[in-house]
Amino acid sequence: MRLLAVLLCALVAAGCAAIPTETSPIAVNPSAGNASEAAAPEPVKDIDPLTLVREFVNASANPEGDYAAAKAYLTEDAKKAWNTKGTPTIIDTTFNTVPTAGLASDDKHRTVLLQGRNVGRLQLEDNSFIQLIGPLDTPIGIERDAANQWRISAPPDGIYVPLGGFQQNYRRVTLFFYSPDFTVLVPDPRWVVIAPSTSIPSRVTSLLLKGPAVGMRGALATAIPNGAAQRKNTSEANDGALEVDLTKVGDITVQVGKQIVAQVVKSLAGVTSSRIRVQVEGQSINGDQHEWRPADVQTGEALTTPNADLNGMLVGNGRVRQVTGDPVPGPAGSGDYQALSAAQSMDGGRLAVVSRVGEGSVRLRVGPVQEQLAEVDLRASTMTRPTWLLSGRQGEPSGEVWTVADGTKVVRAIKTDSGWAANAVNASELTELGAVSELRLSRDGTRVAAVVGGKLVVAAVVRDRDQDSAVSLRSPRHLQPSVLGSSALALDWLAQDVLVVSTSLVSFPIAKVNIDGVRMERYNTSNLTVPVGSVTAAPGRNVLAVDQSGLWSANDVGDVWRASPTKVEPGTLAFYPG
Repeated sequence: MRLLAVLLCALVAAGCAAIPTETSPIAVNPSAGNASEAAAPEPVKDIDPLTLVREFVNASANPEGDYAAAKAYLTEDAKKAWNTKGTPTIIDTTFNTVPTAGLASDDKHRTVLLQGRNVGRLQLEDNSFIQLIGPLDTPIGIERDAANQWRISAPPDGIYVPLGGFQQNYRRVTLFFYSPDFTVLVPDPRWVVIAPSTSIPSRVTSLLLKGPAVGMRGALATAIPNGAAQRKNTSEANDGALEVDLTKVGDITVQVGKQIVAQVVKSLAGVTSSRIRVQVEGQSINGDQHEWRPADVQTGEALTTPNADLNGMLVGNGRVRQVTGDPVPGPAGSGDYQALSAAQSMDGGRLAVVSRVGEGSVRLRVGPVQEQLAEVDLRASTMTRPTWLLSGRQGEPSGEVWTVADGTKVVRAIKTDSGWAANAVNASELTELGAVSELRLSRDGTRVAAVVGGKLVVAAVVRDRDQDSAVSLRSPRHLQPSVLGSSALALDWLAQDVLVVSTSLVSFPIAKVNIDGVRMERYNTSNLTVPVGSVTAAPGRNVLAVDQSGLWSANDVGDVWRASPTKVEPGTLAFYPG
C-alpha cells in the first residue's frame, strides 16, 4: 500500500499529501442508517388528516435516515423543526387519531389528537427500557401544502413509536457486567436499532464501554477502564472472526484483561456466532489466547445455580418437607418451629425459617438444615419468606439472608462470630410504593424482585463500598403495570433476567416476565385454579406452583401443568434454594 501511495504521488506530483503509515482512529458509532430523506416514499395522494397522522406514527418506528420515512408526512418547515435527537417513547400498538373541533380548524388547517397508552421509553443515556404508565393525548397540527395535500405542520414533541413497530425495528441485546465482588457476570438488557444489522456488534460494544445502565449503577461493576473506546468499529474480519479493537485502556493486569474479555465475549454472544478477537491497540489483549467463544470465559454461573441434587422444599402445616413429601430431618421438619415460610441456601446446607411464636408474633430462625436453628433478634408481626444471598465461593454456605418485617422494614441477617445479626436495608424507595408482601434476591445478588402493594417491582441492590454494612435498594421499577396492575401474589427468579410471577388474574394465573418489562408470556392456564398462592423457579428446573387444589409443575409456558404425587394442604409454599 505504501509503494502504491508513492507511485500515485509521482503520477500526480502537484500537491500529493503525505499518507500516514499508522493511525488509531476512534470509531464514530454507526447511526440508525444513512438512507436519505429522498428515498422515503411520499404519502398516498389525497390522504385524509386522520390517516395521515396514523401513518406518520407507524412510520416513526423506522429510525433510518434520521426518521426519513416519518418526515415524508411533514411540511418542509416541520421537517427541520421536529426533534429526533432523543430516544423514542413507546406507545401501545393500538392507538387512535381523533378529530377535534375548534382547535385551529378550517379548510387549510386541522388539529388531530393522538390518543393511546404509554408503554415505555428508551433511556437516553444507555438505551435501557423504562416502563411508563398513563394515557397519551397529544395534539398534532396539520395543514395543506402548495399541492393542496395534507401534511403535518406541528409534529409531537418527540418520537412516538407503536410497540409492534418498535419490536420490528429495535432488538433487545444483553450486556454483561460484574457483581460488585467480580465473582459473577450479570445481564443488563438494552435495545439497539436493527438496521444496518452488520453494525449491531459495534453498537453493542459502544454501550458496553459506557458501563452499567443508569438504574444499575452501584449495583454492577465493570472491568473495562473508564474512558476506553473502540479503536475501530467492531466488525467481522476477513477470516470470519469478529474483531473488537479497543484503545485508551491503559495499563491492566492479566486478571483484568481476562475479565474484560469475559464481558465482551458474553455481551456479543447474543449477536454473533463467530469467534471473537479482543484486542488493545491492534494487539491481542491476552498473549496466550487470541480468540474466544462463550465457553472459553468464566462467568460464575455455577454460583447462581442450585446444586442438581436439591429438588426443592415445601412449607405447610408448620413443617418443612422435601418436595417429595418427606419431612426434613430435625426440628424444622418435625413442626417444632411452627414454620410459616422458609428458604434453603444455594449450597443446600442452611435453612432460614419464619416461625410463629404466638398470636400476631413471628421470629426468624437460621442455621444448618437438620439442626437447631438460631433465633435472630428481630421482632415482627409478619415477615416475608426469607431469601438467601449467594455465598461467593463454590460449596460454601451463604452468610446472609433477607426478609421484610411488617411489610416495611427490609432486613438482612448476617452471620457473625456470635450468631446472626439483623441489619436494616435502606429500602425507602421501594417501600414508599406500598407494603412488601414478597421479596426475592436474584441469585447473583444484584437485584431484588418484590410484590409491593400487589405490584410486580424490581430494584437494584447497591452496596456501599466504603461501608460494608450499608446496603440500599434503588431505582424500583413497576413491571407490566397495565396488564398485571396490583394482582401479583408470589414470584421467583427463573433466570438472572427473567421472573415468574403468580397472580389473582384468571387470564394470567402465572406469567414469565423479563426484568425490563417489555416481554411477558402467559403460562398455560390448564389445570390451575386462581389464585395461585405460591410459585417457585430456578435455572434448569420445572416451575412449581401451589393453588387450592394441589402442587403442580411445568417446564415451559406452553406445557400443561402436571399434578404432583405429593399431596399438599391449601396455603402450602413451594421453594427452590435461593
